[in-house]
Amino acid sequence: MPRTEREERRAVAARPLRTATTLVAAAALALPASVAAPDPAAAGPAPAEAPRALLPEPTGDHPVGTTDLHLVDEGREDVWVGGPRELMVTLWYPARVDAGRSAPYMTGAESAAMVAELGLDLPDDVLHRGVRTNSRRNAPPARTDDGFPLVVLSPGAGLNRTELSSLAEELAGHGFVVAGVDHAHEAAPVEFPDGLVTECAACRNGDWALGAVNRARDVSFLLDRLTGPDPAWRWSRVIDASRVGMAGHSWGGSATAETLRVEERVDAGINLDGPYYPPVLEEGVDKPLALIENDQGNAWNGVEEMWPRLEGWRQWIRLDGSGHSNGIDRGVLMEQLGLTGMLTPEQWRAQFGDLPVERGLALVRAYSVAFFDHHLRGGDQPLLEDPESFHPELVVVEPDEG
Repeated sequence: MPRTEREERRAVAARPLRTATTLVAAAALALPASVAAPDPAAAGPAPAEAPRALLPEPTGDHPVGTTDLHLVDEGREDVWVGGPRELMVTLWYPARVDAGRSAPYMTGAESAAMVAELGLDLPDDVLHRGVRTNSRRNAPPARTDDGFPLVVLSPGAGLNRTELSSLAEELAGHGFVVAGVDHAHEAAPVEFPDGLVTECAACRNGDWALGAVNRARDVSFLLDRLTGPDPAWRWSRVIDASRVGMAGHSWGGSATAETLRVEERVDAGINLDGPYYPPVLEEGVDKPLALIENDQGNAWNGVEEMWPRLEGWRQWIRLDGSGHSNGIDRGVLMEQLGLTGMLTPEQWRAQFGDLPVERGLALVRAYSVAFFDHHLRGGDQPLLEDPESFHPELVVVEPDEG
């Protein structure tokens, strides 16, 4: 019998995951060509016992709740595999009380897909049961009179939205609703409610400019479904739709800049070491945008060309001693799960630099809270006026435009 459209899409999307789209190496897709992805043949032996990991605790006053949404845009065709565009979204938000079951880091199927691809001598569910988050599943949100600002998070190429969990929990603890988006077929591994586990089909295509534009459209659809007349989340009333920000890592940073260009509802953004592509690279942005760049050079990412086209509030930060991925969970989890031997020293430095991984993540979290508090809530944040006086690693770059 002929296969249904969904079965055809399953066949395309569920091919074996490639090493370049896994926990260890996905960010290498957006690095300069001179930075190689990890060589599986050079990987050290995986630990025989199942370790456990713990995400860093949020520093805010609010406990954190979380829930997942499956959104389908029936009016838009997926540019990578056809069919309606689908998104998996995780919401993190200020919770009423710190009670209930902790949310898993990944689904069991997502964890199994990563473990199998990496060939780890670890239980299939190590990223499902072996990583403790700080979020309570489906906890009621905190009460609010004015609503909480919304921050959208977009992951790097071939990464799962959960790898931004530490940043999301930190923002939620400080009074933001956070929406982490797995852009279908641009993230991996991603499980959908029917059991389909997808890989990064777009990573094979390599059309990064198209992907940034596509993600901006995803964000517009997400905002429609979170803040429109028929909201997808039962507690969407706690979101203040007039105060929306966005941050993204790598390809997600590219999408953040593009979203600021086209989506009037998004007010400010942070690009965590992402390159810039047309059309935003040509047309510029007139809204607040911060660039947090690695400490290993920027010739590949278009930042110097983009800088003079930023017409709103802007700040260029070089995170001293950092690599490409200090703003996401990966380095912390790799250390705690005993996986650092899977990267050569050169590969580790490309991803995390010489900074202790917990320190690098803490710096990105601190800057992000200050940025969104100031630009979405009008908070007085001296850290933005002189970042280096608070954290010496946050080096302000002042390029010569003359």
